[in-house]
This record gives sequence, C-alpha cells and structure tokens, in this order.
Amino acid sequence: MQSFLYILLTKSKRAKVERSQETVPHMAGRMLKVSSFATAVFASSGFYLYNKHVDPNDISFIRFGRAAATTAVISYDYMTSLENVDHGTEEYWALKSKVHRRSAERLRDLCCANRGTFIKVGQHLGALDYLLPEEYTSTLKVLHSQAPQSTLEEIQQVVREDLGKEIGQLFASFEETPQGAASLAQVHRAVLKDGRTVAVKVQHPKVEAQSSKDILVMEFLVQVVHWLFPDFAFMWLVEEAKRNLPLELDFMNEGRNAEKVAEMLKHFEFLKVPKIHWDLSTKRILTMEFAEGGQVNDREYMNKHGIDVNEVSRNLGKMYSEMIFVNGFVHCDPHPGNVLVKKCPKSNKTQIVLLDHGLYQTLNPDFRMDYCRLWQALMKADLKAVERFSRRLGAGDLYPLFACVLTARSWASVAGGISQTPVTNSEDVEIRTNAALYLPQISDLLNKVPRQMLLLLKTNDLLRGIETTLQTRASASSFINMSRCCVRAAARYKRSKTQSRMRRMRISLSEVLTLWQINAYELFLWVKGSLLARWVTSLLSCLQYPH
Repeated sequence: MQSFLYILLTKSKRAKVERSQETVPHMAGRMLKVSSFATAVFASSGFYLYNKHVDPNDISFIRFGRAAATTAVISYDYMTSLENVDHGTEEYWALKSKVHRRSAERLRDLCCANRGTFIKVGQHLGALDYLLPEEYTSTLKVLHSQAPQSTLEEIQQVVREDLGKEIGQLFASFEETPQGAASLAQVHRAVLKDGRTVAVKVQHPKVEAQSSKDILVMEFLVQVVHWLFPDFAFMWLVEEAKRNLPLELDFMNEGRNAEKVAEMLKHFEFLKVPKIHWDLSTKRILTMEFAEGGQVNDREYMNKHGIDVNEVSRNLGKMYSEMIFVNGFVHCDPHPGNVLVKKCPKSNKTQIVLLDHGLYQTLNPDFRMDYCRLWQALMKADLKAVERFSRRLGAGDLYPLFACVLTARSWASVAGGISQTPVTNSEDVEIRTNAALYLPQISDLLNKVPRQMLLLLKTNDLLRGIETTLQTRASASSFINMSRCCVRAAARYKRSKTQSRMRRMRISLSEVLTLWQINAYELFLWVKGSLLARWVTSLLSCLQYPH
C-alpha cells in the first residue's frame, strides 16, 4: 500500500516537472499578457480616481487591478525562480520554500489591501494547515488579527438604515471601540435600556456590495493561473466562497443557526450559545447576549482561572462529534476567536462559549453515514473499509492521500491504527512537508470530493490546531467520544431504514451493547492510569526514602 501511494504521487509529480520544463516560454508569453492587462487596469483606475476623488478601495477596477498585478507577480516568480534548478535537489526545495514565503506575503498584503471577501478567503486558506504549504498557512494566519475596522460614523449609518433609529435611542450605552473586528463585520459592547449587556455585531457597510464582484475577480484569476499552471486547480475554493458568502452576510440566518445548535446540543451543560435579541437584529445587525471568556487556545488564561485543559479538549471533541456524526449540522468556523472558555460564576463549572454561527454545513444522511463508517475504519485500521468508504466519498484512486489528509497522519500511522499510534513531532513535520510536495494531487482531490467535505476538512484542521496548542491531540478520550457518536449515528440511520419493529429492537440492543463495551474500555483505561500513577508515586517514594 505504501509503494502504491509512492508510485501514484511520484508519477504525477514527474509529469508535472516535464510539462513545466516544456512550456516555460509559452507561460512567459501568457504572463506578459496578464501583466499588461493589469497595468492597463491600474492606469484607467487612476484616471477615474483622479476625477472622482473617492476612496480607491471602493473602485472595482482598483481592486481588480491590485489582485491581477499580485497574481501576475506571484506566477512570474514561480515560473522564473525555479526554471534553472534541478528538480528534487536540496537547492530546489530551499528555493521553492523561499518562493512560497514571498508569494504568501504578497497574497497576505493583497488581502489586507482589498479587505472584506479577500480577507475571508485568506483566513480560510490560513486554516488549512495540513493541506497547504506551511509558508502559506503561517503567513495567512495573521489575517485573523488584521481585519479592518469601520468608523463609528459608518456603524451609526448601518444602524440608522436597518433599525430606523439612532444608537442613543436604542442603547443606554454603546462602546465606540469594537471588541473585535472580522473580515465581514465588527462587534461592539453595548447596554440595553433595561441594563442588560449585549454584543452588537454590525456588518461593514460596503462588504456586501463588493463581495459579488470580488468573487468574480477571484474566479477569473484562479482560471488564469490554472491556464498558466494546469496543476493549480483551486476552483473548489472559489465555489465554496460563492456558496457560503451570501449565507455569512445574512445575520438573520446566523441567528437562526445559533438557536438551532443551542436546541440541538442543550443536553451539554458545558455549552453556552449567546441568546439572540431579535427585536434589535436585521440582515446586517445581530444583537446577542454578551459573553466573556478566554480564547480556547489560551493556556495561560486557563491556568490562571483554574480551567482543566483536558476537560476543555474532551468537551470540544464531544460537541463536534455530536454535530458531525449524530446531527449532521456542523459549525464550520471554530477558530480560537469563535470558541471561548470560562468558569460559570454560579456553578463554578467550565463552560465553552460558541460564537459566530454564520457558517454551517448540513450533511445529507448518506454522506454522513459514509463519513462515519470511514472514521470507524480509520480507528480500527481496517484498510479495506478505508478504501471502500474513501472511494464512496469521491477520493477514487487517491484514497491513501485522502486518508492522510483527513487524519493529518502518515500512511504508516493510518495502517497501524490512528487510535493506537501517538502523534510524533517528526510525523507532523512529514505531513506538513508532504502538503507542499503533493499540492497538485491535493488540489485534484479537493476538486473530486463532495462539496460537503471541504468545510469538514477546514473544520478538522481548525480543531486540530486547537488540540495541538492545548497539547491534547490524538488523546484516547477523543477517539472514545468519536466512537460513541459513530455507533449512535449508525444505529439511528439503520432504524430509519427499516419498518420492522423486531429489526429495530435488534439494532437498539446491538447499540446498547457496543456502547457498554466502549464505556468498559474507558473505565479500564482510567483504572490502568490510576494504578500506574499510584505505582510511580510509590516507586519514587521508595527511591527517595530507602529503608
């Protein structure tokens, strides 16, 4: 199986090298056309700006020209910098890493300049730790903290247009400085007339008008780059943005998602979803209960407030396993700014606060079952089932790569059982290196799998990033919780497909027995850990105080 993966990827890589060596002169000609067009756009944009005296960022030509010029420079850099270096040598990889870094910095600067939709897409790319080269993800991660802020005058204008009143008429107080700013909106702390503290999320006034044009620009430029570099196949990214941005720009949809997930997961006492104030909410304004806490990756905050890191990681895994496998309704933007932790002042128990409900993925039942069974196969190291369900999810012959992408583990770990093989630093480095090495194959894979899978992969990477920071990745408890949810989901699905009462009873009995086995295994691990801890303590005591 390992040799199969190696041959598959090496063959594709060799074809890419041969093609690139044969077509560099032609590519240079194509790139000259793109660069010339971008220059012409800049010239016309400058003339328009000179005559109209408006904010250049509001002009579509300026935004397009800036994006086209950046794309041209990045493409030309890749084409020329690696042209005279032997592929596969240390010099080649070192030079390619530098080109990756330069290109990522140019892309980051473009996102910061064009703002709005560009920052949103850049943040998405920055979250794909195990799918893109490290130079890109580490550089683009800063976009989460470099989102633009609208002025108070602009915020007042949106409130006036949508709610029909001035801020002073609606709120007893309204903080001018936002609590946080994101690519599409910013959040202000305010106090209602009755004294309750709320968070008011207000959309940047120009982002909706610009978003549709920005998506068209991205679509055009991605097609141009694919024309220049046939192995660059990132249309999946544009398609996701086209589908999801309108939903994220509708704050009424976000409010409904928040209420739906709160009801769906109400049995989790540790979960807090801020309540929505519908009388002060519109498509561009969302007013909700104010929630405080530290970011879920802030270990210092957790230590200071006596919060158990392992408990947080365990509960986060429970919550997402329930969403993905059991309910098929998934919060797909769990970056640390959207997941807070705190001690509940009344019960003194740890709470997870889930924010920003604009981006959800609804999984259809058949897809969810295939995905569920694939994870069960991965945990059991059942390679035949891994292949079968990977193919059913669209991976085709790239199923070994798909398993590695999904788990962020090496094929050796997948074959040995991901629940049995601990994550090592060397394996993590190997995975990140392979993300750069096999980027064309990964792009091809992402274009093949169902659209539902793309947001799940992003969600997986964000959750893995949190677990890595908390140092709880691949813990036994996370696999146990996942196993429970997979068993429950499979049983529910089977019951929905049969009319026989006897058959349903047998399915339910099998479910109960399997869950009991999982509980027994969890108890065994706990007892084993406790005995081991006592044994180590006794041994240390004997060594320290010998008779």
